[in-house]
Order: sequence, then structure tokens, then C-alpha cells
Amino acid sequence: MSRNPTTRRWRHARVLAPGFVWHHARMRLPALALALLAPAVLAAPVDTGGKAREFVHDLKPGAIAEECLRLEGGRSRAFEWTADGPVDFNIHFHQGEKVTYPVKLNAQRKGGGRFTAKSGEDYCWMWTARVRAKVTGRLGPDE
Repeated sequence: MSRNPTTRRWRHARVLAPGFVWHHARMRLPALALALLAPAVLAAPVDTGGKAREFVHDLKPGAIAEECLRLEGGRSRAFEWTADGPVDFNIHFHQGEKVTYPVKLNAQRKGGGRFTAKSGEDYCWMWTARVRAKVTGRLGPDE
């Protein structure tokens, strides 16, 4: 058996690594589950009764914000927003595991228009910050 301290440390690390990694993985699983589920909970559509609503989101780099609502096929919403830093913007909806993006733009500082739903879905207007950014805007009433 070699008495080289480097070899002994390596053997020791190989033996301890699986248990060490598993221990830390078990400690991180609840935090990971919360991190993965939080956007789904936060993205639940808000029932405004079809009324207009204003919003403000302060985003850190890499953070996202969403404004979600139910829109039936053929119905539309006017929207407008501005950001004090570049953000990636999209309007999307989920069908099981599949995500569809009727609108997707990168590195924008403002946006707006009228979005008309082709089918009845829970749609989300979403901003992803590239740098710290404040996003303010308005979703018009259901039309």
C-alpha cells in the first residue's frame, strides 16, 4: 500500500464523495423543488373580470416577471410596457409540457400592441431581465 499522502487523500475522497454528494443533494432537493414550482404558482392567471390592469416589476439580472390571464379564442387585449434596461419579452401559453410562443422578442426596452388569442388559453406576458431592470406597463381590458 502506498503511503503517498496525495494517493491516500484521493482514495479517501473517492470513498466519501458519493455519500457527501448525496447528503448535500438531499438538503438541496426541497429548495430545488420550491424554485421549480414557484414560477408555476406565481404565473397563475389573475381573474380581473376582463378589466384593465397596470403593473410594475423590479427585476434582478436573470429574473423573470409574468402577467397571466385567461383569454378566450377571438378575444384580445391591448398592452404596452417600458423597461429601463433591455429585457427579453414574450407572450406564451402552456399545453401540458409544450410551451407555445405567439410573440417572442429579445433585448427590448418597450413594447405594445394588441394581442388576439387564436384559442382559449391562459396566456402570460413575460419579461426576462438581462440586467437589473424596472418594467412598467398596462394590460388593457378584454375586448
